[in-house]
Amino acid sequence: MRNIKEHIKQNQFKPVYLLYGQEAYLKNLYKGKLKEAILNGSDEMNYSYFEGKGIDITKVTGIADTLPFFSERRLIIIENSGFFKSQNDLADYIKVLPDTTYIVFVESEVDKRNRLYKVVKDIGTISEMNGMDEKNLKLWIVSIINKDNKKITEGTLLYFLSKTGTDMENISRELEKLICYTLDRDVITNEDIDAVCITQITNKIFQMIDYVASKQQGKALELYYDLLTLKEKPMSILFLITRHFNMLIQVKDLLRLGYNNTIISQKTGLPPFSINKYITQGKAFQLKDLKEALAFCADVEERVKTGRLVDTMGVELLIVKYSSKQEETRRDNKII
Repeated sequence: MRNIKEHIKQNQFKPVYLLYGQEAYLKNLYKGKLKEAILNGSDEMNYSYFEGKGIDITKVTGIADTLPFFSERRLIIIENSGFFKSQNDLADYIKVLPDTTYIVFVESEVDKRNRLYKVVKDIGTISEMNGMDEKNLKLWIVSIINKDNKKITEGTLLYFLSKTGTDMENISRELEKLICYTLDRDVITNEDIDAVCITQITNKIFQMIDYVASKQQGKALELYYDLLTLKEKPMSILFLITRHFNMLIQVKDLLRLGYNNTIISQKTGLPPFSINKYITQGKAFQLKDLKEALAFCADVEERVKTGRLVDTMGVELLIVKYSSKQEETRRDNKII
């Protein structure tokens, strides 16, 4: 991203760019910045956009070979094409791309062994965009808030992130709602966040597992029923519960091996600010119980897929089993 900023600042561009990764907000942001800077107010006649699988490469090269109309540059943006995960003729063409044409690729996934990827790496600029680290994410949020003369404490900022997750598009939408809601006040509070911000499903799952760990079966089931009311699919909920149990196992193992929060975050892919929450929650479970829960999740999935269990009932059985005080007593008695 730093290189792209420098190219825009100097108004000197590489012939081809690849923006890839899972952070849609950053990809859209820099796609827009490159478009504005490269065209520099030029007519839309010098801009072409292609999206999706099955793009006709001959059409792309035909446009690329056309001189720009009353301008120095022609821009082509190609998005979600899959070209970086398949064999195609673009790799050879990019090498002889006209000096007046610039191409920006925007993809979610790439294969770094792909010929096109290697050519773009040699003659262009590649930027992987998978979100900001915790420090820069918080600075970005504060910068948005400050533009509207708002303030937020460190604790409230972390609470906000615990509700929204780290997806920057979602954060941007929730910040807009917060700023409008607190129009007549300077300081954003936890109460403001609760009033207008939507808790992401992954955070609801975290809260559900908290209730399971503390044997608050009624609250755990209430959250599950709320998710069903919101049209969340039971198997999607099961996937997230399974993933959460797996993350708890990974965090417990890495902590046992002596790794610090930063390394645990890097190895698990969890946001740095959430590691302490996972560590605290993990202490409520024995490792063998988490592994047993994972096996139970797999069993529920298999029974649902083979038609031996209704999906809604399967997830409910899982929640009931591991939030049951009787189950805890049974395990304790077994140990004794």
